[in-house]
Amino acid sequence: MERKALFILLTLSKTSPEIKAVTFDIGGTLIEPWPSVGHIYAEVAARHSQPGVTPEALNRSFADAWSGRQNFNHARPEWAALVDDTFLGVTGAPAGPACFDELFERFAQPDAWRIFPDVIPALEVLASRDLKLGVISNWDERLRPLLGGLKLRDYFQVIVISCEVGFSKPSPVIFEHAARQLGLPLQSILHIGDSPGHDFAGACAAGGQALLLNRSGENSDANQIRSLAEL
Repeated sequence: MERKALFILLTLSKTSPEIKAVTFDIGGTLIEPWPSVGHIYAEVAARHSQPGVTPEALNRSFADAWSGRQNFNHARPEWAALVDDTFLGVTGAPAGPACFDELFERFAQPDAWRIFPDVIPALEVLASRDLKLGVISNWDERLRPLLGGLKLRDYFQVIVISCEVGFSKPSPVIFEHAARQLGLPLQSILHIGDSPGHDFAGACAAGGQALLLNRSGENSDANQIRSLAEL
């Protein structure tokens, strides 16, 4: 692990401009739903006359519904459709407006999320090295208050969210917007995220540097890290 991390850093330093800022994806990179999407869906569904729906079944249905989405813009109507499709796959009926409204608010709460254990130590080390830190995330209007509730917001000089910019990753526009806010050229910004297409390919295509966070470690290569501790 340490040798691989050293190889990555040496490769970046030899072939790319000096890194002056690091930006992060949020979901799957810094935080994850806790205990899982399915657990939270089941908890809320039980209060809306849908008892006995298992978290495991809802997790599988959510994964299927999510994988079929293209150009998801994270707007409230799109979330409602995704939630309905998730419940249709398990119960044969949509969640319904009242259940969705509660779910939408539930995921705005810090206790619906878990910060990965490697996040705070990594952010503190990077900040101590006078690197600017930022967020580039495909999310909605709930993200800023959520980061505040999780006590993550103060780590970042810049927070760029797709719903505010009007463009989602992997569009180069959202990466360019972050670079302007940071006051740096894209070439000196390292972006880290867990999506090969949205994060790694998107940042590279925009002219930035990138590392893919692959927590599973499966099929990893020199452009990937398994933990933020490797930074």
